[in-house]
Amino acid sequence: MATSPDDDDPFEEQRENAENPMRRLFAAYGFQNSMQFSVGVLASVGARLLDLLPPLLLGIAVDAIFLDERAFDLPLVPQAWLPAARDAQLWFTIGVIAFAFFGGAAFHWTRNWGWNSFAQNIQHSVRTDTYDKMQRLNMEFFADKQTGEMMSILSNDVNRLERFLNDGMNSAFRLGVMVVGIAGILFWLNWQLAIVALLPMPLIALFTYFFIKTIQPKYAEVRSSVGRVNSRLENNLGGISVIKTSNTESYESERVEDVSMDYFDANWDAIDTRIKFFPGLRILAGIGFVLTFTVGGLWVLNDAGPWFFTGTLDPGEFVTFILFTQRFIWPMAQFGQIINMYQRAHASSARMFGLMDEPSRIEENPDAEELVVRDGRVEYDDVTFGYDDEETIVEDVSFDVAGGDTLALVGPTGAGKSTVLKLLMRMYDVDEGAIRIDGTDVRDVTIPSLRRAIGYVGQDTFMFYGTVEENIRYGSFDASHDDVVAAAKAAEAHEFIRNLPEGYDTEIGERGVKLSGGQRQRLSIARAVLRDPDILVLDEATSDVDTETEMLIQRSLDRLTENRTTFSIAHRLSTIKDADQIVVLEDGRIAERGTHDELIDDDGLYAHLWGVQAGEIDELPDEFVERASRRASRTGVENDDD
Repeated sequence: MATSPDDDDPFEEQRENAENPMRRLFAAYGFQNSMQFSVGVLASVGARLLDLLPPLLLGIAVDAIFLDERAFDLPLVPQAWLPAARDAQLWFTIGVIAFAFFGGAAFHWTRNWGWNSFAQNIQHSVRTDTYDKMQRLNMEFFADKQTGEMMSILSNDVNRLERFLNDGMNSAFRLGVMVVGIAGILFWLNWQLAIVALLPMPLIALFTYFFIKTIQPKYAEVRSSVGRVNSRLENNLGGISVIKTSNTESYESERVEDVSMDYFDANWDAIDTRIKFFPGLRILAGIGFVLTFTVGGLWVLNDAGPWFFTGTLDPGEFVTFILFTQRFIWPMAQFGQIINMYQRAHASSARMFGLMDEPSRIEENPDAEELVVRDGRVEYDDVTFGYDDEETIVEDVSFDVAGGDTLALVGPTGAGKSTVLKLLMRMYDVDEGAIRIDGTDVRDVTIPSLRRAIGYVGQDTFMFYGTVEENIRYGSFDASHDDVVAAAKAAEAHEFIRNLPEGYDTEIGERGVKLSGGQRQRLSIARAVLRDPDILVLDEATSDVDTETEMLIQRSLDRLTENRTTFSIAHRLSTIKDADQIVVLEDGRIAERGTHDELIDDDGLYAHLWGVQAGEIDELPDEFVERASRRASRTGVENDDD
């Protein structure tokens, strides 16, 4: 069963808000490549004009050279330039036809170079600009978008644009020149028979208009269904280990079959419309050929115009009409293909420009200055934040961290711990209150300088496809090999790297699949060490490793946090008990604060969480257990943020 694009297209809103996407495409990118465009247009005109010469010369040769029924003359060529003898006229005609073929070949090559260069340059610019915009959007934008859907825009939609800009526009100008050129020649030869040949044109235009109105929404649904297929495939391939260990291959195959069938239905609906259009278009275009052959044939046979037609029609002119009318049919059918490509490109460009127009909640102050960290003091002043119009995630959070101190954020899952630190890095902006570094609001400094000053080591240690050294150097691209080694040693990673097959040059596979979780975590720490940030954020940096690996990582973290302002989120409270200050969050508010010993003595939420990890579950108060049960039953965006 096919799904509605309104229900399932995550880019529906962006697509509907994109105004005149094709016009914008040419305005934004066409002028940058006007030289290639001009070459393509001029070469298309030259190639098509030369292509029209042989049939025209053939008709003139039949009447003037072989039948001797008219004078040998050529349009736009002075009579003094033409030979008088019939043999010379024949050789002259052969020479001109040969020139037309060779010259046409040169123009065709030039035309293809121009259009291909034009299309490839725009494809490159559009893809890179769309990606640049996409990666700068707020984090909440990605909450309801899947990787496959965004890949569909960057890959499939951009490629469809390239096909239209190359094949479609190339064909449009080529066929435009041919139609105009053929029509001009036919009217020059015999205006009455030319009208007969062109009679189907209004019907073709009307037929094409209805095709455009019908096919446009169908192509939009095709693009949406492609995104859903890509998302399902990307999601399943990323979770292949879970699928295998859960023995759910059949279940996932059925889910892929469902989204593939949605694409099949949407695409077949568009195909069904398309395959009905083109034969109908050929029939309409063929009517012109049949009428031309009928009227012209009777005209030549009777040596006079049939019915209400007047004048004469020479056999050579009739041959030229037949040849050109045949050529006229194919451009009409090809015009439908161009409309088809245009509609596909229109749907794709609407998605791309809709994405480019997506507003960002993170806007840099035009007067922002570079952040210079002096002491590293961080202040949260009555900070409140919520995603769009949804429930508030963080409310009235205030605390100060002195330069060089460590502050730990703890609390139940969904308390807002990760969100608090994302606000510091301006992944989101506060709704109320302010966050300051050394007294300067983070909204008054440039985003790049802010994020350069903050090093982040998270639970999900993403590794890029490449070597160990490339991953450690990521973000510090000018660092030397010695700097990389020193950072690895500080992160307790040097020894295991040395034991890898190629050492620091070992390819670690996509997402670092060839490394253990602890090894990836230590590489992530080495990356942070190499950056040497003024402020450090540790978000569950040791939660998914064994005890022995945790000990190694903790040693490297102790070195990294020394004399550095540090924020640490941890479910394992043993890793943060020596923090200078511990802030306990519950439901986005500060419930407690103090040192480890002070909070234990207070016998509040922190003490109960400590009791859970110490195995003292039976001693916990019923109220704490009930509140934990309520928290665990909640659903919503805030549960994604610790």
